[in-house]
Amino acid sequence: MATKNHKLQVAFQGERGAYSEEAVLTYFQPEKVAVNVKPCRTLYDTFEALEKHKVDYAVVPVENSLEGSINETYDLLLHSPLKVCGEIHLRIKHSLIARPEATLNTIKTVYSHPQALAQCRGYLRKLGVKPVAAYDTAGSVKNLRRRKSDTVAAIASRRAAEIYQMKILAEGIEDNPNNYTRFFTLCFKDAEPTGSDKTSIVFSAKHVPGALYKALKEFADRDINLTKIESRPTRQKLWEYNFYLDFEGHREDPKCKQALQALSQKQMLTKILGSYPKAKQQNNNNHN
Repeated sequence: MATKNHKLQVAFQGERGAYSEEAVLTYFQPEKVAVNVKPCRTLYDTFEALEKHKVDYAVVPVENSLEGSINETYDLLLHSPLKVCGEIHLRIKHSLIARPEATLNTIKTVYSHPQALAQCRGYLRKLGVKPVAAYDTAGSVKNLRRRKSDTVAAIASRRAAEIYQMKILAEGIEDNPNNYTRFFTLCFKDAEPTGSDKTSIVFSAKHVPGALYKALKEFADRDINLTKIESRPTRQKLWEYNFYLDFEGHREDPKCKQALQALSQKQMLTKILGSYPKAKQQNNNNHN
C-alpha cells in the first residue's frame, strides 16, 4: 500500500479524464490513499505496465450493462499472470463536448470510443451528426484542441471537459440511464476472503455432449450462485470455446474449493482469474 513516501502507481487505458481513470479514483479513494495514475494507450499496454512492475495496480473495463463484455480484456486475462483483486461498478454519464465557440447547430461530426457512440446512438441520430470511432473518450476531447473546428465534438465525461477546458453542449446523452461499466482491479495476488466475495474463472470443456452441463452442475449441487457465464473462441480449434464464469464466494471457501477441484478432476482446463470483494453499487449522480 501507499506510504507517505510512496504513492500507489495505477495504470488505466485512455487519457486523463477517461472513465477508467474515474474507476481508479472510485476504487482507491485518493482522499484516503495517495495515488498516481498512469494513462496507457491500449489495454495491452495497461496489462504490460503492471506485468513489468512499472505500476502497482491496473484497472481495466470488463463489461458494460448496455453493450456487453469487453472481449479484449477477457482475452488478455486468459494469458496474463495477473489476478483480479477487486471490482468497480461505475455509473456512466455521457456529455457532448466541443470547443468554446461551437453550438449544437454547428456540430456535424462526433468522435468517441465505439462503446460510447453505441450508448448514445439514438441521441446522435436525432442530432443528425456523423459518429466516428476513436480509441478513447477523453482522448477525443483532448484532440478537439488540435482540430480547431466548431463542427466537431466528442462524447466523454464532464471531468474530461474540465481537464481539457472544453465546452459541454449537452449532458446525460446516453440512450439508457441504466448505464454502468464494470471494471476489474488487477495485481499479482487476489484478495483475502471478506465474507462477501466473488470469484472469476475461465475453463474449457471437452467437445462432447453434456460437458458444459456437467461443469455447471458442480456449482449447482453446492448451491453456489453463478453471476455470469460467457463463451469465447479458443482460437486454437474451430468451434471450440473457453467459458468465463463468475460466481459468488471466495476460491478458499470450502464449497467453492470443492467445485473447482471437481472441475480439474474432470480434466477441464481451469484458470482462476481471482477472488475479490463484491463491488459496492455506485448510486452516485456524478458528472462522470
